[in-house]
Amino acid sequence: MEILIMLITESSKTKALRLAKLLVQKKLAACVSIKQIFSIYEWQDQIEETKEFEITIKSKPELKDDLINFLHKNSTYEVPQIIYNKYKTEKKYFDWLNKTI
Repeated sequence: MEILIMLITESSKTKALRLAKLLVQKKLAACVSIKQIFSIYEWQDQIEETKEFEITIKSKPELKDDLINFLHKNSTYEVPQIIYNKYKTEKKYFDWLNKTI
């Protein structure tokens, strides 16, 4: 029993909430969690330090390509962070996720 976990970021809480609600409404995610993080990265030859919002998407592995396409179209970042992996889960959560989406 495997689920897909995908991590993305957005620049504001408002943008993260909008994206999270769309993912659940469109049945691309069963659950989405949002937390504030602080990121340091290089962008256009500059070191950036910024507050961001990390979005954790819980979904089905077979929706990976649909999720990636959706995120490229709906992320506010020019190069969105899209990191994913499959994880094993216990049966009750697996059943709930599959019933939900």
